[in-house]
Amino acid sequence: MDNRKVRMNDHNNLLSLEEHIYPLVDVNEPNVFRNLFPYDEIPKIAFNDRIVPHNMPSEIWITDTTFRDGQQSRAPYTAEQIVTIYDYLHRLGGPKGIIRQSEFFLYSKKDRDAVYKCMERGYKFPEVTSWIRASKKDFELVKEIGLKETGILVSCSDFHIFYKMKMTRKEAMEHYLNVVKECLETGVAPRCHLEDITRSDIYGFVIPFCLELTKLGEQYGIPVKIRACDTMGYGVNFPGAVIPRSVPGIIYGIMNHGGVTSELLEWHGHNDFYRAVNNSTAAWLYGACAVNTSLFGIGERTGNTPLEAMVFEYAQMRGTLDGMDTTVITELAEYYEKELDYIVPERTPFVGKSFNVTRAGIHADGLLKNEEIYNIFDTGKFLNRPPIVSVSNTSGLAGIAHWINTTYRLTEDKALNKSHALVVKMKDAVDLEYDGGRVTVMTDKELFEMIKKFSPECDILFPEI
Repeated sequence: MDNRKVRMNDHNNLLSLEEHIYPLVDVNEPNVFRNLFPYDEIPKIAFNDRIVPHNMPSEIWITDTTFRDGQQSRAPYTAEQIVTIYDYLHRLGGPKGIIRQSEFFLYSKKDRDAVYKCMERGYKFPEVTSWIRASKKDFELVKEIGLKETGILVSCSDFHIFYKMKMTRKEAMEHYLNVVKECLETGVAPRCHLEDITRSDIYGFVIPFCLELTKLGEQYGIPVKIRACDTMGYGVNFPGAVIPRSVPGIIYGIMNHGGVTSELLEWHGHNDFYRAVNNSTAAWLYGACAVNTSLFGIGERTGNTPLEAMVFEYAQMRGTLDGMDTTVITELAEYYEKELDYIVPERTPFVGKSFNVTRAGIHADGLLKNEEIYNIFDTGKFLNRPPIVSVSNTSGLAGIAHWINTTYRLTEDKALNKSHALVVKMKDAVDLEYDGGRVTVMTDKELFEMIKKFSPECDILFPEI
């Protein structure tokens, strides 16, 4: 006889049949899904066509790991640099705090100084949280500093449990639960980072573990957050793909069988297979309120989900920026270049120097007539980056004037027209190049050299770029 209860699902307002509780499946040998991950072959994406429904939460947000995962893969920031970037994130997130949290290390004095200085700002968002080693001493440090939440590493694949930790699943779960209890006993909310979830046994370990974490949260009256970490970037968002690679399947299982609510569920993606952004958006679509990101995607190996990408994903999914100031993204890119000597690859969407530069002659002609033809949106309005036309033999005087004005952001009375002496001299020099047999577009460096050469005699000076 089936004694499962029928209850109302608050997300879709449909009566649902209570699912069976999934117990821990302890195994003697690790299950590393060798059929999907043969190390001497390319990983495989398999399908069983089990479709789960979209389940977009009523509210979604972005969290930031620039100072944690992002800082692990570059030269450490100074405390002053961290505070400056934190200020930028606050402005970018807007009055509604769409960038909800930012996580910090607490290991060194420099890390802690940065945390104190950021907290002194008094911003509600991004909330300052930490990432620590799972020890009583570190939990006390979190509480002493005054943080309400901290991340804890709880690796969940058999690769980590058996080969790295040298434990069984049961031993690992008991160890993790004891650590989480210690955190809860200090009054700090734990955020459990389920590392390597896309190679884990979802129903044999992850969901039973989530059920136990939910029980602990209820027992202590402190919600336990779950961060689903696609550590190796294996996740896919295709409908009907099999777990553990299916992002929709993971989110559905954790929520519907693991008892985790949307607001306590967060996705953390890596970009090893170019899927970080799509997988993060899928996590929102299928029920997670939060996606974890880092500025410009800086992170371990190929990096994390870029924060700036999810700002524009948010706007596309919700139909509004909800007050986010996207011009800050350009300011951040300039800050990284000038102050941190970090150059974003020039074709990186939204932030690279060439992301909205048109080089093809036929495209340039269209852009000059109407920038909507070859520009993704009003990049001048949202990023303070008007579209630029590269200079070639088809650019003409108007194209060269357009390049100068957009490159140096000359507007209104400061803008050069196509009859300006500098424009004419540059056009003559460009024509000589192509008369000599050149077929490629002029590089920015070459054009800057022309400006240096002709500026004095044309009585005009520009700053270095």
